[in-house]
Amino acid sequence: MPGMSLSAKMSARLFSFPLAMVLTVLAAAAPHAAPVAAASTPDALQSTLNTLARRAKPAQLGIAVLDLAGAKSWGVDADASFVLMSVFKAPVSAAVLAQIDAGRLTFDRSVTLTQADLVEGSAVPSIGDQLAAGRTVFTVRELLVGAVSQSDSTAVDALIKVLGGPQAVGAYLRGHGITGLHVETGEGEIGRVADHLRPGETIPAHETAAQTLRRKKLGYADLLADPRNHGTPAAAADFLRKLAAGELLSPPSTRLLIDLMRRQTIPFRLRGGIPAGADFADKSGTSGTVAGKNAAWNDIAIMTLADGRRYAMAVFLKDTAMPKPQRDVLFADIARAVAASAR
Repeated sequence: MPGMSLSAKMSARLFSFPLAMVLTVLAAAAPHAAPVAAASTPDALQSTLNTLARRAKPAQLGIAVLDLAGAKSWGVDADASFVLMSVFKAPVSAAVLAQIDAGRLTFDRSVTLTQADLVEGSAVPSIGDQLAAGRTVFTVRELLVGAVSQSDSTAVDALIKVLGGPQAVGAYLRGHGITGLHVETGEGEIGRVADHLRPGETIPAHETAAQTLRRKKLGYADLLADPRNHGTPAAAADFLRKLAAGELLSPPSTRLLIDLMRRQTIPFRLRGGIPAGADFADKSGTSGTVAGKNAAWNDIAIMTLADGRRYAMAVFLKDTAMPKPQRDVLFADIARAVAASAR
């Protein structure tokens, strides 16, 4: 995997949801975190992040944090490679918006899908559910909402097809100096890798529970090894920095993508640690659970504090058996530590 040097690389058109979906998340439902020592200085923040990364062991936790108002950066294993999962939906959508900025696409362009385009996976009922119910025509605008705000796998694969394939996303990222994010396939293929299925293969009709578990374990290893949906925390933070700075898209498209990320309120990861008055826009990514382990448990975010200070955060957790409530607390503690460092 091409790496990214941490020292070198870490250097609206607002519209209402076109889908009849209102997402509500109660902050009280988030797990209560154990106290974390306040990171009141940059050096203290690095020490706190190191401590939090040790909490994740034996899994690997990668962290990249950028102060968007200056040149400060912090990280733990920020140049290591991790499975992205749905984190990649943000750069895919950026590539689509760039085509709209260039006049090659429009928000109202109709995209016709068939049952063959149905891909399992969504944070909330979205494009895939509508396709399964018989609807076949969607606008690019709807697909963007579905892909980013609702993390719908059918929607993002449809956007990749609109672009002409994943190679268009890679070219877009490389054209903006982002070489550590690898978007070389879509959700459908990622799912086949995780299921340990070759192209054209299907899950055996009469597979036993033991056979399913064996196949899933092989798929788990395949997913960790497949380089086509991998990236580094440093590269993800750099993507967010360039997005926030207006280097990737026009001002209206920049505001739009950040707003779509802001509207993603499920799951509750880094978002669980943001202080009152902060603005938060994120995109998470999650692999399936196999024998109590997750290959990927991720979140990338732009956090703007009430006083205007702004941070990009990319946190990737790989190959973890940590129970979900503890993972949620871990991610929330990272966000709290970053916010505390601004005091």
